[in-house]
Amino acid sequence: MPEPLRIESADDRVVATLTRPEARNAIHQAMIDALHDLCAELEATPRTLILIGADGVFASGADIAQLRERRAADARRGINTRAFQRIRALPMPVIAAIDGYALGGGAELAYAADLRIGTPRLKIGNPETGLGIIAAAGATWRLPQIVGEARAAELLLTGRILDAGEALAWGVVSSLHEPDELLAAAHAMADRIAANDPLATRHTKTALTAAPGAHPALELELQAELFESPEKERRMTEFLERRTR
Repeated sequence: MPEPLRIESADDRVVATLTRPEARNAIHQAMIDALHDLCAELEATPRTLILIGADGVFASGADIAQLRERRAADARRGINTRAFQRIRALPMPVIAAIDGYALGGGAELAYAADLRIGTPRLKIGNPETGLGIIAAAGATWRLPQIVGEARAAELLLTGRILDAGEALAWGVVSSLHEPDELLAAAHAMADRIAANDPLATRHTKTALTAAPGAHPALELELQAELFESPEKERRMTEFLERRTR
């Protein structure tokens, strides 16, 4: 069987393509294992991550055949949850480029990203309660942060699936692009990130993902480190010199 995750690496970014076309990129144990391996690489060598699905689908959900066989001990292990937490905690930004279906665990993988863009044929949501389970891999706490408590409750309690226009209006994705332009749009976003100071970017992500009680002390400490950095001195000097020309 082909690898469930196709990796393309560059100096400042990695593109990880979910490639399980026979199951519409459903997330199974082998894909979770591959995501952990990828996280280990990006924790050691931080770079921006672009997540995208092959063949016009992001991820149709978690693998139902595997889910059906899991029991209480498996639920407590947090098989998908731990992988998605690790993705969320990566040092550099994660971009989810979503085409077609992002359902159930596929939606939760997208919610773990820092930035989400999509296509006009995007369909995203969490139909887990219709299968006798809950969205336990991040949706119940990440989705309210993204769309607000009322909208998150509607999606999770009814199993409603958002189309692209609704996902854009609700702020699940920040922009829509034609399918053949989606990866280029993700790369353009990664280009903008790469033009900035990597340490400032990492510290911004740290602040964005911190618990509410960490603010504002966390930001002040991160800023204190940056105020002493040679890169801050260089960039600000260049800015001032350009302004006086």
